[in-house]
Amino acid sequence: MQSEPRPQPQVAADPRPLTGEPLCLDLINTRWIANGARRDLLDTTDGLAVWLRSAGLDDRATADRATRDALAETRGVLLDLVERRPSTGAAEALNRILERGALHPRLGPGGPERRPRTDDPAWLPSWLAAADYLRLLDDDPRRIKPCAHPDCVLYFHDTTKNGTRRWCSMAGCGNRAKAARHYERSKTDP
Repeated sequence: MQSEPRPQPQVAADPRPLTGEPLCLDLINTRWIANGARRDLLDTTDGLAVWLRSAGLDDRATADRATRDALAETRGVLLDLVERRPSTGAAEALNRILERGALHPRLGPGGPERRPRTDDPAWLPSWLAAADYLRLLDDDPRRIKPCAHPDCVLYFHDTTKNGTRRWCSMAGCGNRAKAARHYERSKTDP
């Protein structure tokens, strides 16, 4: 007699206006503004489950309070660093997060592999985000940018050829800025 498969818990769709950025920026972008109100995906473990799935980490981390607390702390540290607040405290805090884990080499079925391991499983997503931030710094720290819209709190990795991207998305903030400029011009034109 076969048992029926257990239904998988339903995870809500990711409500954020910008997804798919490198992991460290995707973590920062778990807080955003929608319709004038601040939103935070890490306010609940359900929101954390949405982020873990969106980041491709749902099979490697548990959506629980310990993971949420670690990610909220890491997000704060990353925010301090990307906002370039002059503080050695943020660098020290990032280094403490990085000390919680390491890449371990091993031989896998396809050849050499490097697998991250942390001292506490709740810190794995945080460690991955912190390590990803270092990767972006190695590539080009000037490519880590805030959206130019004054009411937006999102960050993106500028992958344009000449590095001139200004908006988290042209469909959202870019269009709002264009519409505002058009409105201002139309008020002053006779």
